[in-house]
Amino acid sequence: MYTEIKYLNLLSIRLEKFKKKGDYLWNFRCPICGDSQKNKNKARGFVFRVKGDLLYKCHNCQYSAPLPKLIEVVDSALYQQYRMEKFKDGKKKRPDMRKVKKVVSQAPVFDIDVTSTLTPISDLNTEHPAKEYLLQRKLPIEALYFTEKFQEWTNSIKPGTFENITQDEPRIIIPFKDKEGNTFGYQGRSLSNSGLRYITILLEEGRPKIFGLNTLDYEQTIYVTEGPFDSLFIENCVAMAGADLSGLSDLGSDLVFIYDNEPRNKQITSRMGKLIDSGQSVVIWPSNITQKDINDMILAGIPVQSIIKSNTYHGLKATLKFNDWRK
Repeated sequence: MYTEIKYLNLLSIRLEKFKKKGDYLWNFRCPICGDSQKNKNKARGFVFRVKGDLLYKCHNCQYSAPLPKLIEVVDSALYQQYRMEKFKDGKKKRPDMRKVKKVVSQAPVFDIDVTSTLTPISDLNTEHPAKEYLLQRKLPIEALYFTEKFQEWTNSIKPGTFENITQDEPRIIIPFKDKEGNTFGYQGRSLSNSGLRYITILLEEGRPKIFGLNTLDYEQTIYVTEGPFDSLFIENCVAMAGADLSGLSDLGSDLVFIYDNEPRNKQITSRMGKLIDSGQSVVIWPSNITQKDINDMILAGIPVQSIIKSNTYHGLKATLKFNDWRK
């Protein structure tokens, strides 16, 4: 795929927000539909590898094609250069575009029951470290799983994710499911205090890292927390497994964002400030609450749900409350 990658990079000057996201994965604003007209930062076009070919897919207009076709549509002159270089020796045959089209037209298919080989937390002995940790934190254990070898198990369902698994370790598995209940990714939570506490794996690259989509009532207010564990305590709640909020646009406009109670944390205050400026609703924790996050509040016996409902603000009032909170 050397030639395809070379010409994708040459094409990149005509692709807005072009960025390499990983091995054989590139992201940019769709040149076919122009991507979102409301949010110029949204980039929902992806080039990715499928069975040795580079393919293009836009998650906005759903246009899909082999990479050479995208090059031809966007820059016909560059495409002719590509054709000459790719097939100049006369020995290389053009790929069967009917077969490629068939692959591109289909959504990536993954085993929707990837957790079938895992042990449900509920089946573990109460003295097991994973179950003991969750119960001590008063966390719901339904729909959570455990694996002794996280990297080995991940490689069994997404080959090549980890090249070296000599430092493998046990982790709690938090599945990410779509509206239909299909698992499209998961987060592994370490039981150790060293190293990466959370590792997020997507089975379909480009999907927004949102936990809890399968539990939502889209007719009601949707709450958004920073992490999956905190979201388990809140009614009709999802969690962001990352700072990118673009995937939340599909959830509607009735959203309330809940960040940790850390007024000295620059990242948190920056994100909250931007949300308030954009007109979103946020929770501003009252001064009598000293706990850092929702889980700590639950352990302290604080009625979190009612506190959230009575301390949700937007607009000018949110700005005033926010400025007072972060002093």
